[in-house]
Amino acid sequence: MTTPKIPKRGRGRRALPARGVDWLHNPVFNKGTAFTDAERDALGLRGLLPPHVQTMAEQVRRVMANFRSKSSDLERYIQMVALQDRNETLFYRVVMDHLEDMLPIIYTPTVGKACQEYGHIFRRARGFYLSSHDRGLVGKILRNWPTRDVKVIVVTDGERILGLGDLGAFGMGIPVGKLSLYTACAGIHPTQCLPVTLDVGTDNETLLADPLYIGLRQKRIRGDEYDAFIEEFMAAAQKLFPGVLIQFEDFGNRNAFRLLEHYRDRACTFNDDIQGTGAVALAGILSALHITGKKLADQRVLFLGAGEAGIGIAENLVACLVAEGLAPAEACRRCWFVDSKGLVVKGRDALTEHKVRFAHEHAPCADLFSAVQTLKPTMLVGASGQPKTFTEEIVRAMAGFNERPVVFALSNPTSKAECTAEEAYHWTDGRAIFASGSPFAPVTVAGKTHVPGQGNNAYIFPGVGLGVVCTGARRVTDTMFIKAARTLASLIREHELAEGRVYPSLNRIHEVSHAIAVAVAEEVFARQLNTRSRPDDLAGFIRSQMFKPEYPDYSKVLA
Repeated sequence: MTTPKIPKRGRGRRALPARGVDWLHNPVFNKGTAFTDAERDALGLRGLLPPHVQTMAEQVRRVMANFRSKSSDLERYIQMVALQDRNETLFYRVVMDHLEDMLPIIYTPTVGKACQEYGHIFRRARGFYLSSHDRGLVGKILRNWPTRDVKVIVVTDGERILGLGDLGAFGMGIPVGKLSLYTACAGIHPTQCLPVTLDVGTDNETLLADPLYIGLRQKRIRGDEYDAFIEEFMAAAQKLFPGVLIQFEDFGNRNAFRLLEHYRDRACTFNDDIQGTGAVALAGILSALHITGKKLADQRVLFLGAGEAGIGIAENLVACLVAEGLAPAEACRRCWFVDSKGLVVKGRDALTEHKVRFAHEHAPCADLFSAVQTLKPTMLVGASGQPKTFTEEIVRAMAGFNERPVVFALSNPTSKAECTAEEAYHWTDGRAIFASGSPFAPVTVAGKTHVPGQGNNAYIFPGVGLGVVCTGARRVTDTMFIKAARTLASLIREHELAEGRVYPSLNRIHEVSHAIAVAVAEEVFARQLNTRSRPDDLAGFIRSQMFKPEYPDYSKVLA
């Protein structure tokens, strides 16, 4: 859908505002100073706005001038959230036109700081809050959302926000930010997106003692009580919004894996921290192989961190290797893990279920450096949330037995990165192939400028979601993410590889999302998971469904 549909008065996807100032207070319909003279007369806006009618281009210039005048990224975040609350169409025009400037602000890394300060910078409620005190009433309360045309829900319980840990109700910034990217990167209409925070309490003592904390002041509920609340939400969401795609986001490890397994065959759902991160990292690895000239089957990948992100990447690697002909056991042996207790090896006590298949026969190694020295990996992937853990001696060791060492420091936000781009390039004399979760500036070593890749999930989940929505897919499968990863890797250009990039430039994100959506849609139809008929021109149909932030003409609405 390229522009917002204009519903009739009263009932509809979004009922039109009443005459006058209500138009200016509704972010879906507000055009601000861009309301034309005819619209001002028809809608009762004459005198409520300054007389000069501005174009959207003029409005964008004003927003960007204010944006650049701010003294901190947090202030820029607050400005953009305020714009989203005031005028959604203009917000998305600005974001789409200036994506490389905006993405680090409306999402990582700035959104991490915003979540830490969420109750302190709170201006206006956005999204939907359900608390564990609402048990038994979730379906009724969810009906308070003003539209039934919801296609995508991003839901969090706030227990593991980025690499920052338990932020409870302050975690709402994550689903809000993710859904902004669904629209900005893939054109899912903003009115079809619903951010949800399930407030089950927090174990963060600092938040519980914070007088400005906006969530429940209680410890997290666990066990059967927690599961019953999640089940009530999932059932209510699917009943109220049939066919909705539900994305699990930033749940703690103890719940993320088991919730995905429990619901993946019962709902149209996925976990972005597991599957989305897995796919974007796999794409980066496949691109890195274009630079090294090596084969995937010849790689030995060592992960620091055996949580959702690390395991998700390994699972995608294994699936890719199996598709290339390796036996599952052999594919698993290409992936090794170091966690807080050292190298994950067979026979180690108290291994959690998701680590068992990656526990191989090997002597114990107490730390990452000894594991690197012993295993001599070709690729080092950080998904630990522990900053500065890729030390100089570790990175130099990687460079000692790899001509082009692959070093991915994927933890978010920037403060949690395992090493910086500058460190990785300088410690390897510019030979490293580097990617990170948050953006780093280009680095020049010995006269050559290297452009680090940002393994941002925004390359993956918006396109996957668009493909799912356009086909009415009943389920989301792991193979869709493998297809997405391969598609993303295929879009990297030679000049980008020459710069050291392992991902396309962010200014190509709409092209990327569209290509991924088509690949996912092909998979949906091949597996007969669709609830909608296949159009003759699949690529053209998907493109036609992508929202474009353009102002409609409301002058004849009341005629």
